[in-house]
Amino acid sequence: MRILLIRHGQTPANVLGTLDTAAPGPGLTELGAAQAAAIVPALAHEPIEGVYVSRLLRTHETAAPLARALDLAPVQLAGTHEIEAASLEGRRDREAVRTYLETVFAWGQGDLDPVMPGGFDGHEFFGRFDASIDEVVAAHSRDATAVVVSHGAAIRVWTAARVANLGDGFTAENHLDNTGVVVIEGSPETGWTALSWGDIPLGGERLIDEDADDPTGDPVDEAVSDPRDV
Repeated sequence: MRILLIRHGQTPANVLGTLDTAAPGPGLTELGAAQAAAIVPALAHEPIEGVYVSRLLRTHETAAPLARALDLAPVQLAGTHEIEAASLEGRRDREAVRTYLETVFAWGQGDLDPVMPGGFDGHEFFGRFDASIDEVVAAHSRDATAVVVSHGAAIRVWTAARVANLGDGFTAENHLDNTGVVVIEGSPETGWTALSWGDIPLGGERLIDEDADDPTGDPVDEAVSDPRDV
């Protein structure tokens, strides 16, 4: 099966660099809405059979234009929402961003025991995300293509651990912009292979916001070194 893991469109928190992970979360900015609209022509060649979203509003708004164009009802998954920042929620200072990213990317490298301050560990994250991917696979044939609109850190950390050919550290070192897409192929039983990593929006470079602070989409070294308000 092929799954297109699409990061949601831009939100106000992405512009400010804020850890904003709680439900239902913010909607899209004007640019985010334009990014969502651009998904439709960008994926017009894809034989998409299902569109899936997380519990957070921004994924619903991102998926809506594509779902309308395909005449599909988006299906909400229980486990593909963003990795919760817990006691770091709402912060944008370098200490908080560093703690968040170091914790989640430790999970991506196989150490599932570190606990998000005030939250949970990697065992819980992979348990919920894996279960939702299993749900998508179970709903389609082995040759099907589906879209899962999810979140920057969640996609990067899950693919770091579950996709065989990306290499150690790849997802921590590479950008995943709003509406960037990671195309994977395989199954939970045979494993997953990445066919492409989309570091720019599906609509192209015209939809990049060069001025946005974006810790959950930026390379880790860049995200933790950017000057942010304390």
